[in-house]
Amino acid sequence: MCNTVIQDFQAAVLQVSDSPYDEQVAAQMPTVHYELPNGYNADFGAERLKIPEGLFDPSNAKGLSGNTMLGVGHVVTTSVGMCDIDIRPGLYGSVVVTGGNTLISGFTDRLNRELSQKTPPSMRLKLIANNTTVERRFSAWIGGSILASLGTFQQMWISKQEYEEGGKQCVDRKCP
Repeated sequence: MCNTVIQDFQAAVLQVSDSPYDEQVAAQMPTVHYELPNGYNADFGAERLKIPEGLFDPSNAKGLSGNTMLGVGHVVTTSVGMCDIDIRPGLYGSVVVTGGNTLISGFTDRLNRELSQKTPPSMRLKLIANNTTVERRFSAWIGGSILASLGTFQQMWISKQEYEEGGKQCVDRKCP
């Protein structure tokens, strides 16, 4: 039940700001009324923007002193930057936006804006975000289940021992 309440609260109340969190902009946000299942009522204003801001700028998250986490935009660009230069255009051209937090209003627009600023001009950026809630929330799981059901997938499995003995060469051999 707790998960359902959080998902409902997220959909009804939270909103990702177009730009990094600004206290003055947040103070002018219209409030949204929300009633919890136990009957507790509250109006949410600036919190609507402040709560999801941690996804993009974790340094503002309370209780995480010494926090070295990266925001979602930095995670994408750092991950792509760690890949072979030849495949980077393909990765930037197919950024899949999936998972429950991506359903927060404004998430995809903000991510697109941040990545556009960080992506090299020579790269074509394309975000792929399914419009239906169920598919967006579970598409990573659905994709994994499809991959696992392929007959050839078992041939690509690498045990911990195989990886420790062969490292990257083992991956190159089993997953050409």
